[in-house]
Amino acid sequence: MRILFFSDNFPPETNAAATRVYERACYWAQWGHDVTVITCAPNFPQGKIFEGYRNRWYQVEDLSGIRVVRVKTFIAANAGVFLRTLDFLSFLISGFTAALFEKKPDVVAATSPQFFAAVAGWAAGAVRRVPFVFELGDLWPESIAAVGAMKPSLLLRWVEKFELFLYRRSAAVAALTNNFKINLVDRGIDPNKIAVVINGVDTWRYKPQPRDQALAHEYGLHHEFIIGYVGTHGMAHGLRNVLDAAALLSPADNVRILLVGAGAEREELIRDAKRRNIDRIVFIPPQPKERMPDVWSLCNVALVHLRDHPAFASVIPSKMFEAMAMGLPILLAVPDGEARQILEADKAGIWVEPENPQALAEAMLSFYRDQGAYQAYATASLAAAPGHSREQQAKDMLRVLELAAQGNGAQAGAQTSSETSAE
Repeated sequence: MRILFFSDNFPPETNAAATRVYERACYWAQWGHDVTVITCAPNFPQGKIFEGYRNRWYQVEDLSGIRVVRVKTFIAANAGVFLRTLDFLSFLISGFTAALFEKKPDVVAATSPQFFAAVAGWAAGAVRRVPFVFELGDLWPESIAAVGAMKPSLLLRWVEKFELFLYRRSAAVAALTNNFKINLVDRGIDPNKIAVVINGVDTWRYKPQPRDQALAHEYGLHHEFIIGYVGTHGMAHGLRNVLDAAALLSPADNVRILLVGAGAEREELIRDAKRRNIDRIVFIPPQPKERMPDVWSLCNVALVHLRDHPAFASVIPSKMFEAMAMGLPILLAVPDGEARQILEADKAGIWVEPENPQALAEAMLSFYRDQGAYQAYATASLAAAPGHSREQQAKDMLRVLELAAQGNGAQAGAQTSSETSAE
């Protein structure tokens, strides 16, 4: 099968969408499918082109058997609305144009966020007269409104109407969580066309390993108990709460907190930690994808953190599964929802209310002081990882694409396994 996939982010970028699309596509290519991904020059989240790349109109590379087409876009950091919107719109135009010159695919797919990648995918499918599959990675624009980046307005209502139009016009929708499907069904989308394909992890890529001593030495880490957050430092993540929790810890507690990554709020977090003399927090810049297991090896506990807003109750952060594969207990500070259900079913860690610094600090100390409970969580976390296999996710997503290509996308909701296995 010839698959054409739109994703605004792709390796060497390391955010959730880039990792998800790449790791699944590796399996599809291994299984003999012809996979092309249309993306842009890597620049997320800082809006700076990665070393070795240029922002050209059209460039092609092979990455693990995947044909990667990179197109020119307006580059902007992951901060603010206006410039990021220009960035997204430019990808819509250049990505759609590039798709017109590709060999005719059997199916076109696109992932959100960002939303305009889905618009490009739908338009390319319509023009090429092939089915379009919308992978729903985020309820955009709902999530944008949740962090205050957009206020209720006529423009927001128009975008929401167009969002629903895309769901209706797609041959099938692949939702990353059960709650995403419920949201769409409540808004009038046919449940039969919505498959639930929950995120996963490659357990051969992420697995327990000794602490990387060179990396630990580089950042002055020795024998401390490390709580690690690895990911975007953005408006949705509420990481100021982590600073507030750190300030509550006693100087006698041998706990340090890593914040690894980049994002719109990183520099302000660094300034705030310095102003408040919170020296137990270590900021590490974003690392290449191949170094992520080394970064996780520094940690005793994985912190997964989001803002306290109902929109984020439906999110299942992919870092949960990487942490499980590394054998790390999880400290989950997100709104009560599907992620908490998975965590507690797997007995893989502790959930606390988001944006509650006292609860977060107490949970950190609980891991640190109770080694028996800590080891039990670590063992259960590692044991749960194979149940969240990226390979199975790749099979489930491929089945959705195959059904759509065969004209049977309306059956996608009944013929994938992730939905039932995650309940």
